[in-house]
Amino acid sequence: MTNLRIASFASIIWTCMIFNASAGSLSDQDTARILDLKETALSSNLAYEIDESLTTEVGARRVGTAGDKRAVEWAVAKMKQRGFDRVWTEEVIHHAWIRGTAEARIISPYPQKMVAIALGGSVGTPAGGLTAEVVEFADLAALEAAAPDSLKGRIAYVSYRMERKIDGAGYGPAVKTRSAGPSIAAAKGAIALIMRSVGTDNNRIGHTGGLQYNDDIVKIPAAALSNPDADLLSNTIRRGKPVKVFLKLTAMRQDDIAVTTANVIGEISGSTNPDEYVVMGAHLDSWDVGTGAVDDGIGVSITLAAAHHIAALPTRPKRSIRVILFAAEEVGLVGARQYVERHKDDMASHVIGAEWDFGTGRIYEMTPGVGPSALNSIRELAELLAPLGVSLSPKNDARGQSDMSALGKTGMPAVNFEPDGLKYFDYHHTENDTLDKVDAEALKQNTAVYTIFSYFAAQSGIDFRK
Repeated sequence: MTNLRIASFASIIWTCMIFNASAGSLSDQDTARILDLKETALSSNLAYEIDESLTTEVGARRVGTAGDKRAVEWAVAKMKQRGFDRVWTEEVIHHAWIRGTAEARIISPYPQKMVAIALGGSVGTPAGGLTAEVVEFADLAALEAAAPDSLKGRIAYVSYRMERKIDGAGYGPAVKTRSAGPSIAAAKGAIALIMRSVGTDNNRIGHTGGLQYNDDIVKIPAAALSNPDADLLSNTIRRGKPVKVFLKLTAMRQDDIAVTTANVIGEISGSTNPDEYVVMGAHLDSWDVGTGAVDDGIGVSITLAAAHHIAALPTRPKRSIRVILFAAEEVGLVGARQYVERHKDDMASHVIGAEWDFGTGRIYEMTPGVGPSALNSIRELAELLAPLGVSLSPKNDARGQSDMSALGKTGMPAVNFEPDGLKYFDYHHTENDTLDKVDAEALKQNTAVYTIFSYFAAQSGIDFRK
């Protein structure tokens, strides 16, 4: 048999498998309704309009700020406006942090201004700032390998450059420095940490993002340099002369001051199994330097628009569709963790979940995380999504993205949708996270995918755990 005939035969067998897997999951009427929902989402500007509303009427919404409070009120009103049957909030507690201002410059041997931004949660420098010699490390592993006390009285500088990847895979290796670097540097005797921004752009803008101090180690100030200024500092160090840098952060941790925010939850109530929940998630909070249009205004907009399209149907799907706009994601999945704690006795009723918290382009792949028997039904879903350019990953290891990972750890099945993220880290956690970076046409495809997923999961009755 020729290779062409083998390929054709395999294609026929695969088609038959898809067809047989389809039988019994959805009725012809259900399938027709999904196709109608797809066309509705693809022709609607609703998701973009929601993002425009959020970024114009609220803007930046870091936890504990006035913008965060406005965002909760906005989300409740928007859900009610968009036809949710139930809308409520659940209190989330965190602690206060003040960003303040950031100044950085090379003092010697060649005086230069630099652009820097405090990492989220950083302590401040002394009131007058600090000046010290800089020691460069290629990556976090090199910093970890430094001898004890070798950085005493110095500033540690990690110059690792994030790689641009369509799936965001360059983020993990880069973000480790932001998370753990300050405490590792402090353990070596450093008085501050500066790092190349976790970003793929060449703009003279710093990327913020949360750090995680080790409570057993002294907390030192930590800041990110813009990519051009990281280049400048590395070029200066490369000349072989001692390099001194001035750093001043007026940031202030207020761990003893509690701030209250909320997860905002809306439901389309199921017609026959209202106590079973198909979950769509996004995080409502953002960092304070942009307007949060991309991170995570896109996710907020997709999930609200998808639920609205389903709510506009003449009949409700069998299961409830629950949209959770999580609070305080940027500071450590705080809202998601508190949601799981609050709902620990009914997590078994969360039948499957999906979140959006990455990407600016079209979804190109779906990765499931379901039981072996449910895989046939996932293939049926994949068949519905294929015309939108979404392929099915051969993996079955999804545990939920971002906040949804906290629910996934309890055993909730999940689906991860992979969008084009080549440009995402150009804007991530910067002043450039604004509405003009949102691709309105891609947003339609993304919304169609989430609409199909949520209606399919709610109407089919599949046990995704089996």
